[in-house]
Amino acid sequence: MEKIQADKLYAQSRKLVNAFAFDEEVTQVFSDMITRSVPGYHLMLDLLGVLTEQTMCNGSRSYDLGCSLGASTLAIRQNITAENCQIIGVDNSTAMISSCEKVINRDASKTPVDLHCTDILSIDFKPCQLVSLNLTLQFIAVEHRATLLKNIANSLQAGGALFLSEKITFDDEIHQQRLTELHHQFKKHQGYSDLEIAQKRSAIENVLIPETLKIHQQRLLDAGFSQVVIALQCLNFVALIAYK
Repeated sequence: MEKIQADKLYAQSRKLVNAFAFDEEVTQVFSDMITRSVPGYHLMLDLLGVLTEQTMCNGSRSYDLGCSLGASTLAIRQNITAENCQIIGVDNSTAMISSCEKVINRDASKTPVDLHCTDILSIDFKPCQLVSLNLTLQFIAVEHRATLLKNIANSLQAGGALFLSEKITFDDEIHQQRLTELHHQFKKHQGYSDLEIAQKRSAIENVLIPETLKIHQQRLLDAGFSQVVIALQCLNFVALIAYK
């Protein structure tokens, strides 16, 4: 098993903090970064596995959009009990796709995985049973989110579902401030310094654009989903399941 590299990207003071990007530097530490930055992350993956068991049927297809290093892809792959299924993983980062391929190749599960390095907004979706947007939509420009979700809803077959996890924001300023402070304290408990937290926050500002839970729920319903279930909320992160 490959050793996970510790995230020290923002440990040294920088005069200029560049905008966050999923480049080679981030790819090398991403597993550590996301685990220490997103409360409830591993539970999200567990829930995706449970949804896979419930949703995937013989001959069905699944998409992992924004597959990064393949954690969600493996959560799907390792929990498929149906026969003759297919998983399509998509990411626009060449560094991520290259590393993801190595992760998939080390996994002994049988369901084939096709990886594509492309913009998920350009996908011509085929009929599918399950789609994962695990901490991905927040990096898509707000004006393109509704179209993407409509395309996903239109591609899902009866009984299909979308797993959507996101960082969310709150209209109430006090509520927002308290959860922000709790999230920062969570990161400190994971070993991040005040400098690392501040510089990462500066880097990701205007790259990750969070929205309120109500906006997400209404957009999913408008896209054609019949029901939206809150499967998990941990501080300012939420996992939703939208059923076709």
